[in-house]
Amino acid sequence: DAAPAEDAAPAEEAKKEKKKETYIVKLVSYEVAKKINVVKEIRAVTALGLKEAKEFVESAPKVIKKAVPVAEAEAMKAKLEAAGAEVALE
Repeated sequence: DAAPAEDAAPAEEAKKEKKKETYIVKLVSYEVAKKINVVKEIRAVTALGLKEAKEFVESAPKVIKKAVPVAEAEAMKAKLEAAGAEVALE
């Protein structure tokens, strides 16, 4: 009975490792005083126009990008947080 449980553990670890290769970058919230900076960063990241980026930020929480490589996701998170946004990597 112990063997099946041991076989299940590596399979679960493999799934976790695959998920860590890419992230979903999500805008959770932002500081109202820094909204303009957050909108600028969202525009840079998503290539949205000014109006679309403003509406995107105002509709937080919202997914910014899906299937982003780890390094790019962390860099994006750092830039957005520096601008005043709260960002989650999922």
